[in-house]
Amino acid sequence: MTHSEAVQQISARVAEFHRRQQPFRIYHGATNSTRPSNHSASNTVSTADLTNVLQIDADSCTALVEPNVPMDALVKATRTMGLVPLVVMEFPGITVGGGFSGTSGESSSFREGFFDNTVNWIEMVLADGQVVKAYNDRVELKDYVEDKRSDLFWGAASSFGTLGVVTLLEVRLKKAEPLVELKYYVSSNMKDALRDFEEARADPETEYLDGIVYSKNKIVVCAGRQVSKSPNSIIHQFTRRQDNWFYLHVERMTKSLTNHAGSHTPDSVNYIPLTDYLFRYDRGGFWVARYAFRYFCVPFTSLTRWFLNRFMYTRVMYHALHVSGLARQYVIQDVGVPVSTASEFLDWLDHPENFGQYPIWLCPLPPGSAGGLEGQTMRDSKAYNSEPGSKTLMNFGIWGPSTATGQAEFVAQNRQLEHKVHSLGGKKWLYAHTYYTEAEFWYIYNRKDYDALREKYHAQHLPTLYDKVRVRESDLPGAHRGEFESGWKGMVKRALWDVWPFSGLYGVYKAWRGGDYLLHKDVPKKKAN
Repeated sequence: MTHSEAVQQISARVAEFHRRQQPFRIYHGATNSTRPSNHSASNTVSTADLTNVLQIDADSCTALVEPNVPMDALVKATRTMGLVPLVVMEFPGITVGGGFSGTSGESSSFREGFFDNTVNWIEMVLADGQVVKAYNDRVELKDYVEDKRSDLFWGAASSFGTLGVVTLLEVRLKKAEPLVELKYYVSSNMKDALRDFEEARADPETEYLDGIVYSKNKIVVCAGRQVSKSPNSIIHQFTRRQDNWFYLHVERMTKSLTNHAGSHTPDSVNYIPLTDYLFRYDRGGFWVARYAFRYFCVPFTSLTRWFLNRFMYTRVMYHALHVSGLARQYVIQDVGVPVSTASEFLDWLDHPENFGQYPIWLCPLPPGSAGGLEGQTMRDSKAYNSEPGSKTLMNFGIWGPSTATGQAEFVAQNRQLEHKVHSLGGKKWLYAHTYYTEAEFWYIYNRKDYDALREKYHAQHLPTLYDKVRVRESDLPGAHRGEFESGWKGMVKRALWDVWPFSGLYGVYKAWRGGDYLLHKDVPKKKAN
């Protein structure tokens, strides 16, 4: 089936939903969100077959890409032409469409912004079935376009599929070298780490920039650039079974190093194959997979990591987390706060009642990275409007098992995090659970402009952004008990689910078997007598 034929099928199905004014959701076949799936065959428009890189233009450094192309496939295709995307999300399974619609960034985002900023235009099936193009107005076009629909472009980049269905994207590329030279700078406090970030950002050769907080008193800033060769024969890899996990490697490399207090001389330097660098956090899911070792009471050693390597890749991990329900028991949030408040925020996170776990990921973002649905909270914030560096954000990746003992405490912990972020003039990204009330949410995420877009592009019957990302009771720890199937299988699951380690083993088993884990089967309703 050609691309145009696939789009026409999607258009016809969307138009039928619109005729009935029936809400629908978009089924991609996989996800890197921790939200439980609410998809079924009767409420879904599938883009699962849009998995092709249609064209790579070396002259214009662009690629025409269908939305369900995962990052590893896009990198592989572009590298055959000596090119690579400007922003590559850290997990190979994250798709181009998901990166565009889900506010995704990585270590090159300090230069390029979120992934959506590196897209020139999108093809989109509107909620009434029309097929249109929408253009990034920050990019100079080769040809004149009368109606760029830039409002739709930026609205779609922030709305998680609630304005329509993205079916094609033109992604910008750049020249690719075989290696990344990665420099490590060790600091004993956030103030010094922020200085390292700023000095690395000011260096025009820096292409990649992120950091790992190992404790309140040890922060490692990682600054990289592409190079053609290494000055020695030592190359570090991170994608093979025998390789160390990246965060463990960095910890070992910097174990004996101390704060350099003012000198911007790197404490250590590595040379890494480009693809290994781009997906360096895949094995172990940054460090989240180590909690599985703790859950199963398995020693966390190089031997056990080697033996269980198959289960340590993020595609398998997400499968197991969804099926087991264990994602409901984790704090998994990414938030951005103005750099002027980053030290205060780390002090707050350090308290056990707030989070109290390490590592934490850091990723600087440029001004204007708040997203297309920015609301009043950031614009009214004293820090955002008056303090130096306030419009540059520092992303904190906060991932770990909750210490809460029940649903109420779990919700309170997450709400405290949300409130702290916004008291600092910051913002959270919406791929994970959202605990705001509806009034709080729309104060932050600009309902007026969003509703105007929904009306203009005929999407009022679709679920709203808040409907899609808000937490329901069934998303919370322990609330899964009524979700099991009928019959003896459901009875066994209900009886054993909370008995350690049944749910975890079940998740591992289903991930080992593979198959679909998002699309729920429609259960026929019994006819009334």
